Amino acid sequence: MARIQADMERLQKDISERKDIELLVDRFYAKVRKDDVIGYIFNDVMAVHWDSHIPRIVNFWEAVLFRRTQFDGNPLQKHLGVDKKERLDDVHFQRWLKLFHETVDELFTGEIADAAKYRSKNIAGVFMEHLEKHRSAQGFTIDPLS
Repeated sequence: MARIQADMERLQKDISERKDIELLVDRFYAKVRKDDVIGYIFNDVMAVHWDSHIPRIVNFWEAVLFRRTQFDGNPLQKHLGVDKKERLDDVHFQRWLKLFHETVDELFTGEIADAAKYRSKNIAGVFMEHLEKHRSAQGFTIDPLS
């Protein structure tokens, strides 16, 4: 009951601390795991170890939104590796964005929540652009994110 109350309070505020990002990332990836469009990429293709993946993604978003955490990773390189196993295309990125934006909107409102959605779209666009360049160098192409 206390968790439900805490969640309800967050509905009325902006993303302001790490706990907020943890809630966002937990809820978002709960949706991703069950999703019929992208879930298999995380569960089967990547075989994500969620106990270690979630804290890394929280660190990533904390660095993106608040510049409070040092994130030591290369998400773009990881996505290039995934793309070698399973082609990532606009449909996958659009679904990721839909679920992410939906989760942000369910939980938060405000400037930082809007920034999270804006930056997620920019990140997806950069990833798609780099995937396109990588594939073009190998003779494959994809449609860029619109």
